[in-house]
Amino acid sequence: MAPPAARGMTPLPAALGGQGLWAWRLDMDIHAASWDSGEGAFRVGGRWNSKGIRAVYCALDPATAILEVAVHKGFRTLDTVPHVLTALAVDAIGSVHVLPPDAVPDARWLHPGLPGADQQAFGDKLLAAHDFIILPSVVSSHSWNLIFDSARAAGSYRRQKQGAFVLDPRLHGGR
Repeated sequence: MAPPAARGMTPLPAALGGQGLWAWRLDMDIHAASWDSGEGAFRVGGRWNSKGIRAVYCALDPATAILEVAVHKGFRTLDTVPHVLTALAVDAIGSVHVLPPDAVPDARWLHPGLPGADQQAFGDKLLAAHDFIILPSVVSSHSWNLIFDSARAAGSYRRQKQGAFVLDPRLHGGR
């Protein structure tokens, strides 16, 4: 159920053709055990969810997962505060909805900036209708994010691995 080729985007993994799908997220070490709770997004809202709606934000590659966190915290924090990198496997590939860039109702939603209520409401509807949603990353416009509500998607994914994250200090001017 692969979407039409999205020009300029990293190709979707062969996993969407039936080989399995992995996604990645980066969390502070103190949140390692609750990596899939969606608590942060629930408390403050996110790009694709309103406050009070649970959403777990991931990326389809670890580099994008790192950038998604670094854009908010900075590379220095990623180097000085312990973080963990988690990989999850989506077992129910048929429950993945892909939203290519040209299917996003407002192209401005794919550019940096604070999300508006319309964008969050659109994401809320996606989360209510689909177990998993793959959509373009705003931080890395040629990459993909995956979002889901862990309660809705329960039993359709599993943690594959989780380990300490170590940042190359050159990314924040260190040696």
